[in-house]
Amino acid sequence: MRVVMIRWHVLAQVAVATALAACGNEVVQPTKVDVSIGQQLIDLKNARDSGALKEDEYKKQRKMLIDSVR
Repeated sequence: MRVVMIRWHVLAQVAVATALAACGNEVVQPTKVDVSIGQQLIDLKNARDSGALKEDEYKKQRKMLIDSVR
């Protein structure tokens, strides 16, 4: 299984789309976002540096991300 890290703003977009879809009968399609492995590693490091991820979780996620491209 390929693990893909999703940027926080994408999660926010999905949450808003879900909330809007629940308000009416319209179907809201989430936007497809292609984020490079390099950008995902940067985002992961920033999450660790900001305290959002503990060191052990950072290492686990980083390994899964790198292994997903091998």
